[in-house]
Amino acid sequence: MAEEHRCQAPEGHKLCANNCGFFGSTTTMDLCSKCYRDVLLKEQEQAKTKSTIETALSSSSTSAAAHPSPPPPAVDSLPQPSPLIALESSVSTAPAVGSTVHTNRCAACRKRIGLTGFTCRCGITFCGAHRYPEKHGCGFDFKTVGRDEIARANPVIKAQKLDKI
Repeated sequence: MAEEHRCQAPEGHKLCANNCGFFGSTTTMDLCSKCYRDVLLKEQEQAKTKSTIETALSSSSTSAAAHPSPPPPAVDSLPQPSPLIALESSVSTAPAVGSTVHTNRCAACRKRIGLTGFTCRCGITFCGAHRYPEKHGCGFDFKTVGRDEIARANPVIKAQKLDKI
């Protein structure tokens, strides 16, 4: 009789519908919290991809209807690239300098910074020792930005000129 009770959940509790061994509840569709979270994430991901596909299809159909494209040129009329050019184009290049790649290392000393990183106004993340502009040779123009902010905050006010009598 003890074996029978070991496999069954106590009264009032239901095991997870995914049979993961944890208890589920009716508010989470008889799933445990982890399985329910996984189901929600899958649903959100599917909805996101569906909306992305729909927007891509709708934008391509509207652009195709608004601007009909000319028929593709014949294959024989296209110039054939030389093998050297094809080889150079297939080589991947490093990311652009202006790309926003978030790293967890200081750009100056490559020290791991984790959650304590400081993002400079130039857009690069640094450790505590290199967070100041003079420590990492920042190329950001602070003077111009400061002048622009002061000019925006303090507009020039001129009184109307009096007409001469």
